Amino acid sequence: MIQSTNLQLAEKLGVLLKSKAMLLATAESCTGGLIAASCTAIDGSSQWFERGFVTYSNAAKQENLNVSFDTLDRFGAVSEETAMEMASGALASAVAANIGISTTGIAGPTGSTPGKPVGMVCFGLAKRTQDGIVTRAYTHIFDGDRSQIREQAVAFIINATAELLEQE
Repeated sequence: MIQSTNLQLAEKLGVLLKSKAMLLATAESCTGGLIAASCTAIDGSSQWFERGFVTYSNAAKQENLNVSFDTLDRFGAVSEETAMEMASGALASAVAANIGISTTGIAGPTGSTPGKPVGMVCFGLAKRTQDGIVTRAYTHIFDGDRSQIREQAVAFIINATAELLEQE
């Protein structure tokens, strides 16, 4: 079930995207489609939501989002580098989209490694500009169980995207 807070954030993001005539593409790993579900739960979201990818495996990240083997090998699936490639890969695959966002992390309760604890989520945000695709990354460590971490990650990236659009 989608949290009402995430629905409210998605609705706010949709208003901003629609007002700027922009389309969103998502690339999700640890959130498993929850960003796309939050966005598409909003009536009229087809006017601002273009498409979403759930790429849980490294192979899917490579095949669908053009994440390089080298990036995965050097930095791992849970890294800002991978998150940025996922976000820009979503834009490359969704030619009509202007904004791409991604999540890759460790929702737990297992899967942590040294330096990458349960709750660590890396986010990518890519924007299509006249000069190409510009990306930025964020990393945040959330507390809670698997469901709570995933919901917090959804809220974080939707809010970060809305804040970026508000600043423009």
